[in-house]
Amino acid sequence: MTTRQDELVFVPLGGVGEIGMNAGLYGIGPERQRKWIMVDCGMGFAGEEGLPGVDLMFPDLTFIEERKKDLLGIFITHAHEDHIGAISELWPRIKAPVYATRFAKQLLETRRLSEPGAPKVDLREIKPGRRVTVGPFEIEFVPVAHSIPESNAVAIRTEHGLVLHTGDWKLDDTPVAGDTTSPEAFTALGDEGILAMVCDSTNVLREGRSPSESEVSATLRKLIENAPHRVAVTTFASNVARIRAVAEAAQACGRQVIAVGRAMDRVIDVARECGYLDGLPDFLSADSFSHIPRDKVVCLLTGSQGEPRAAMSRVSRHDHPAISLTAGDRVIFSSRAIPGNERDVGAIINDLIEDGIEVITDRTELVHVSGHPRREEMVAMYSWTRPKAVVPVHGEALHLDEHARFARSQGVESVIKARNGAVVRLAPGTPEVVEHVRAGRLYKDGNVLIDSKDRAIPERRKLSQAGIVSVALAIDERGEMAGDPAVDIMGLPNRGRSGEPLLDTVVDTVNRTINGLSRGKMKDSEAVEIAVDRAVRSAVNEAWGKKPACHVQVVEV
Repeated sequence: MTTRQDELVFVPLGGVGEIGMNAGLYGIGPERQRKWIMVDCGMGFAGEEGLPGVDLMFPDLTFIEERKKDLLGIFITHAHEDHIGAISELWPRIKAPVYATRFAKQLLETRRLSEPGAPKVDLREIKPGRRVTVGPFEIEFVPVAHSIPESNAVAIRTEHGLVLHTGDWKLDDTPVAGDTTSPEAFTALGDEGILAMVCDSTNVLREGRSPSESEVSATLRKLIENAPHRVAVTTFASNVARIRAVAEAAQACGRQVIAVGRAMDRVIDVARECGYLDGLPDFLSADSFSHIPRDKVVCLLTGSQGEPRAAMSRVSRHDHPAISLTAGDRVIFSSRAIPGNERDVGAIINDLIEDGIEVITDRTELVHVSGHPRREEMVAMYSWTRPKAVVPVHGEALHLDEHARFARSQGVESVIKARNGAVVRLAPGTPEVVEHVRAGRLYKDGNVLIDSKDRAIPERRKLSQAGIVSVALAIDERGEMAGDPAVDIMGLPNRGRSGEPLLDTVVDTVNRTINGLSRGKMKDSEAVEIAVDRAVRSAVNEAWGKKPACHVQVVEV
């Protein structure tokens, strides 16, 4: 018999209130005896979030780490980095079996788990349409269209009812590579009765229906066919449909394809193994570039998001060892800049245009489509599934709020507005947020993971804004200075607003402060450090208008 303590809960630890770092938990049982599964374990990119020295972010999994003996499995909806990118970094902390389709499993093995020091993850292949039982959960992957092959929604069957976790999806009847989203499959789930749907919110603000990948394919063929000289296409390395579309266009136009970039090479290798590039000739390496006539080549390049070390960025800086473009060539950005990357992408485009290269983006041609549903597509999904409750996920606050309004307009009984760390009781009773648990972010800083509250980040931010003053003093046992102080300034301008050298200002302030201290204070190194720190920061602020960080070291001799 189900007791009031025997609950079904959803606990997002990432991806709700933000885009990226997707990690959602489902738990069954009394609060202290719950069994859990996790759906996805992704990362995010720091971008322009004011995190100097940090490139990658991960969800804080402390809550489930403390319950890892009850975590039965991690189910991967698809192989995008915001859904799998944290596996290699965080799996050693939880060590649950990871279930993924063949493509996602092989890409994970190739991209993340082949790196030096990577953990030996327990990876298990799961086939769409087949049900897998783990503890009190019965899991079924349901294929959906998205911008990477083998994307799936997850149907989670429990004694309390069926939960549908949509993952990332869209409607596309002609996806070029990968599956369609089947109305029949989702209608069948709706007929079965869906207790709750946890649903993608990314494009809920956009009206209409997303164009098809086949429309992008037709545009790319036209642009490659009428290009007078070289063509370079940059896109997300994981977008196999786009890679295939470029290759088919090149083949039809009598051009050869050169693939450039390690991420692109890895995806192509896995895509060929899984049959998504059947019928296409092998791509050439960058070394072949100089041997192919200018009007017979198409380059597929990584770097559509402006990554400084990726191929497209290096080509724009004339820094690539094998690939170079000249005036009259054509570059196609078959992508859209992720928020935070616009400046870097814009810089590449400007460099290319300065060189006389024609640049085509989605602002002027249909060279990119999103992998997420617009409102017309969401209306269809809601009409098929008819969920009793909805939890909007995969979006920032604006997306989640609008999705909540949209769900109510579709007649959904219960709409739960959750954020990371919310414990959403789905059953029994009316779905609602019943408590909050620890959730947050971890930052990859060099080779270590640090908590978002680590002092290194705010200190680094302060250093980037106001520099640092370093002062070293030697004081003897009588409380007197032993020699002159050693002073250095970094990140400060040479002169203050009155034209005085700031280094001289600091040296004068240190000497004046030391001379004003009593013999007793001089014997207290901590008191000396505090006095010098305050005086230096105040003097610099008066001369410059900013207070730098100040490091004072007193050596007793």
